[in-house]
Amino acid sequence: MKLAILSRGPELYSTQSLLRAALDDGHEVMIVDHSMCKLVIEDKPSVYFGYNNLNDLDAIIPRVGSSITYHGASVIKQFETMGVFTTVKSECLLQARNKLKSMQMLMAGGLKVPRTVFGHHSTPASELLDHFDEGKLIIKLLHGTHGLGVILAENKKNAEPMIETLQRLKERFILQEFIAESKGSDLRAIVVGGEVVASMKRVAQPGEFRSNLHRGASSIPVKLSAEEEKAAIKATQILGLGVSGVDMLQSDRGPLILEVNPSPGLEGIETTTHIDISGKIMHYIHSELDFRKITSNLF
Repeated sequence: MKLAILSRGPELYSTQSLLRAALDDGHEVMIVDHSMCKLVIEDKPSVYFGYNNLNDLDAIIPRVGSSITYHGASVIKQFETMGVFTTVKSECLLQARNKLKSMQMLMAGGLKVPRTVFGHHSTPASELLDHFDEGKLIIKLLHGTHGLGVILAENKKNAEPMIETLQRLKERFILQEFIAESKGSDLRAIVVGGEVVASMKRVAQPGEFRSNLHRGASSIPVKLSAEEEKAAIKATQILGLGVSGVDMLQSDRGPLILEVNPSPGLEGIETTTHIDISGKIMHYIHSELDFRKITSNLF
């Protein structure tokens, strides 16, 4: 099998882990900086990396950062039109990265999410806040990552000037209820090919409400409850992802989906659980390509 890992950081843990797994399986693999790819549309579509025409790939594994989501999605779409298998489809990447749209889809699919409010820049902050009880609430930029663009307001009075500032800057954001019973922790589940292959609990450091490992949180391996596992798998299916990282809060009303990451980092969860997630991704790609061959031979 010949595959490419789309990554702007060849030295990053996740990229190196996937590279190692592919080489261990005996595949021909290359790391491609998708920001440097040229898309050519003529008699048939092509993707060039430098002077190399990437027209003979069997599969791609996109590792697209949030800052280059739209260009990355365009590169993935070009490979899709060339018949190349991808672990993350272009449209699915775009909808998963949009916090509002993804939460709308999850809610419509019957999953529980924290109470969330989105308003236009012209909507008075006081009207947005009317939908929340007194106490803490979360303000999130729609395109933040690693806990950046996430603000904790201690109460509505503190939240109002923050919201008005974001509105003046024409930033797009959502408001979410603060789940006190989660106690600064969340669950991260990695789903590959419709199965939860690894899961961990992340606990924020003292004085911090964000449980991102990039912000100093600690982590331990955990076994999800049946309800939590079902929610993680269903969230991934709703957003159409082959590989995902699902973040959930444990609440008094069951698991609440926070986010579904189409390009989850592997370092924290592989080192925490000692599970070879990259190897499982390779197995998933094998299975999908084998299924393609079988179905193509039937017609």
